[in-house]
Amino acid sequence: MRVVVLSDTHAPRRWKSCPPRVAELLVGADVILHAGDVCVPSVLAELAAYAPVHVVKGNNDGPDLDAPETLELDLGGLRVGMIHDSGPARGRTARMRRRFPEADLVVFGHSHIPLDESGDGPRIFNPGSPTDRRRQPHGTVGVLRVEGGALVEAEIVPVT
Repeated sequence: MRVVVLSDTHAPRRWKSCPPRVAELLVGADVILHAGDVCVPSVLAELAAYAPVHVVKGNNDGPDLDAPETLELDLGGLRVGMIHDSGPARGRTARMRRRFPEADLVVFGHSHIPLDESGDGPRIFNPGSPTDRRRQPHGTVGVLRVEGGALVEAEIVPVT
């Protein structure tokens, strides 16, 4: 299973339409995860043209975005938790273990800082932002490969 992970697209200010490099990565995706700050629902419709989309609400998402604050799902046997803001870096993996006790992987956003980390809890993954890189050298998205209920590959992909 090929999973494309996005966060913090911040449309329409930053995401006018799907950037070409992001679109290339979306082709062939089995599922898309968006970790919040979509900002306008039309982004989700655009993404859904590629694959089914699962989304959580970010701090910049308004009432017109119908999404939960957190989400737990099974992706081919991999147990995934999703949240927009995972809180401070210190103690993050342990905090995510308490929040999502059954998760193998927790996907989050908010900081715009790409991260793939394991520690005293589940593996945590922030794809960064494809459109608002802030102090990062590139806009980024994540690409995951799930096989046999396990995360066998996780990559942060520069798109700008």
